[in-house]
Amino acid sequence: MTADRDPGLQPERTRLAWRRTTLTATVVALLAGRQALYSGATPAALVAVALSALAWLGFLLVAHRRVSVLGVARPEQFAPRGALTAALCTVALAVFAAAMLF
Repeated sequence: MTADRDPGLQPERTRLAWRRTTLTATVVALLAGRQALYSGATPAALVAVALSALAWLGFLLVAHRRVSVLGVARPEQFAPRGALTAALCTVALAVFAAAMLF
């Protein structure tokens, strides 16, 4: 068995998946802002929009770091801290979006 593994297109596919996920998070954050503006921009809605923007920025930072690492043939493993941050930002976006609806 050889120690050198041909990574094929796996890093490229993973990089594209991160970009799609970042685009989705961006759309969710923008729709949250739009919903807050059209619902009358109450203080609670503005706080939810601000928190959504903060969660989006956190996710964007994690995704940017991960996409940058995937530019090589043998990328480093995804750190548990980064995975936890991405998951928490995703859940936070969903919670803040749900809070703006009710």
